[in-house]
Amino acid sequence: MPESWTLRSASQADGVFLGEMVVEAANWRPGPPRPRHDVLADPFHSRYLAGWMRPGDVGFVAVAGAEDIGAAWYRTLPRIESGFGYVGSGVPELIIGVKPLWRSHGVGRALLRRLCETARSEGRARISLSVERGNFAQVLYRTEGFAVTRSGIGRDTMVKRLG
Repeated sequence: MPESWTLRSASQADGVFLGEMVVEAANWRPGPPRPRHDVLADPFHSRYLAGWMRPGDVGFVAVAGAEDIGAAWYRTLPRIESGFGYVGSGVPELIIGVKPLWRSHGVGRALLRRLCETARSEGRARISLSVERGNFAQVLYRTEGFAVTRSGIGRDTMVKRLG
């Protein structure tokens, strides 16, 4: 494993890798993973990827050597096509995924911070996400200022105020 990694802005060409990171995020539990095609065929997952990079889409990719190892991005979805973390019109929903080998090495935290800094610099007041209960990433989100605003069946919606 390389000792260092960097962040770069995501581009339209990163759509396939972002799909891989949606699959990683959906398969956070130990045990057999959900097949890639099942995750990506689910409309609640595919809406975070469809038509990537639309106006307003922002993302970053973590890179170690020549390997993409993680990504975080946000989209502002309309209410009629809202994702798991929808809280209101104009509030972007963030998605984050890190390859298992790179988890607990600060990659996710760096991606999350860069994404929130960018949203703040764009004048966004809040950013949201959804996380399944029991997911180890909940600790990361809490330590980065996200708070639960709504609890659903097996998952929580979390929001960070950026102001």
